[in-house]
Amino acid sequence: MPPEGSPVTTLLIILPLAAAVVIWVLPLNRVSAGSLALLAALAEVGIWIQMLARFDFGRGGLQFSQHRSWFSDLHVSYHVGVYAFSVWLVGLTVVVMAACIAYAFWAGREKARAYFGLMLFLDAAIVGVFTAQDLLLFYAFFEAMMIPLYVLVGVWGGPGRIGATLKFVIYTMAGSLLMLASVIVYGLSKNTFDLTQIGTSGSTWIFLGFAAAFAIKAPLFPFHGWLPDAYRESSPEVSAVLSGVVSKAAVYGFLRIGVAKFPGPTHDLRPLILALAAAGLVYGSLLAFRAPDFRGVVAYSSLAQMGLITFGVFAVNDLGLTGSVLQMVNHGLISTTLFLLAGMVERRTTTGELGRLGGMARGRPVLATVLMTTGIIALAVPLSSAFAGEFLILAGVFQRGWGWAVVGAAAMVLAAMYMLRLISAVLHRDPGPAVTDAALDLRPAELGVTAPLIACLLALSAWPAAISGHSFPRNVAAVDVACGFQKLPPSNVHFYCR
Repeated sequence: MPPEGSPVTTLLIILPLAAAVVIWVLPLNRVSAGSLALLAALAEVGIWIQMLARFDFGRGGLQFSQHRSWFSDLHVSYHVGVYAFSVWLVGLTVVVMAACIAYAFWAGREKARAYFGLMLFLDAAIVGVFTAQDLLLFYAFFEAMMIPLYVLVGVWGGPGRIGATLKFVIYTMAGSLLMLASVIVYGLSKNTFDLTQIGTSGSTWIFLGFAAAFAIKAPLFPFHGWLPDAYRESSPEVSAVLSGVVSKAAVYGFLRIGVAKFPGPTHDLRPLILALAAAGLVYGSLLAFRAPDFRGVVAYSSLAQMGLITFGVFAVNDLGLTGSVLQMVNHGLISTTLFLLAGMVERRTTTGELGRLGGMARGRPVLATVLMTTGIIALAVPLSSAFAGEFLILAGVFQRGWGWAVVGAAAMVLAAMYMLRLISAVLHRDPGPAVTDAALDLRPAELGVTAPLIACLLALSAWPAAISGHSFPRNVAAVDVACGFQKLPPSNVHFYCR
């Protein structure tokens, strides 16, 4: 079957939803519910691999699409499909969700039927965000992500989960209302909600409505007020999903809608957005260096990385855009691994406070190897996938002004500082009061959760061009692919990049 009209994309959305319904309806015990959820998540990975193998990267454009009219009077439809750059983000989603569901299964979460059903519902919603080609459908999936997250944080979180959930709800609902207004005004003004057909807009106010929603979800500075509590109070796997894929859905929104559909406002507001990204990059790095706990370091480093990725998106050139897609995948895998490792350390020591840890490399070679490998890649050392992504982003933003590249390069030094501090505090130094000889090395099940993530990072380190060379076809300008156009006249290819 050709990519057009293929049900693969819809299957990636329907499968986890169907599995969630089965888990909720049938009286399954904890093991059965977890096993079914994990089986569905692994099936998602297999379906995505089949999609990747059949994707025609040389042709570009929308593939594996399905289009069914929904509300014909408003030109609203069920329209899904993937572009070359979004197929990698779908892959990131299914891999991260499989790892997080496996971790939750191993950890033995209470109320397993409700928990695993919500995780699968979240899986479907995130895949829907990356594949929706209708504005209202995109909005529906974008907000559907929040429903299970509110419950997962509020019910299965730590002692401060209620306050963290309340703050999360307030921030995200504010962004949701602004985005809904922008979706309605934009769609009605163009007489269609189809992202592959809708024209560009010069409205700064509509753009700001989308930008506010995406900036809150990412989050970007100064809209990150919900981040510390949500990442610390959530269970490790939910924190991993928030940082690993939910934040990428927001940056994808900037790329798919903000930059592609609002060229004028993007050009006019680019200095402001780059300034906010730079502030978040430096501020997040400094907070990560000063964070007193394992999860705090990873949480604030995520704020910094979102600033860096936003640099690449709003550089609005081939280098920046390809670098941002590569770095989204890199950071998604890195942050997921680190949050899951934080949970494994907390289960052994009952704390994540760095002052109470130390010396865990002694007698725990597997834990030390996994954390060191992830940390070294996160350091963006040469020949790592993170180095390739950050280099492309800095090269792209350099074309917008050397000052932006200087800020990005300085932040890379800060990243080395906080990551080396984390590695030293957990693995080296003298053992802290929370570390006892009874704290075992990683079990085979834990290694089975983290090893595939490490393998993906090592594979990308060996061949970063798998993503950077196959996100935007060479014969089509990057932004044209995002817009859904095959080829604009040469004089208009980068008409908003002046």
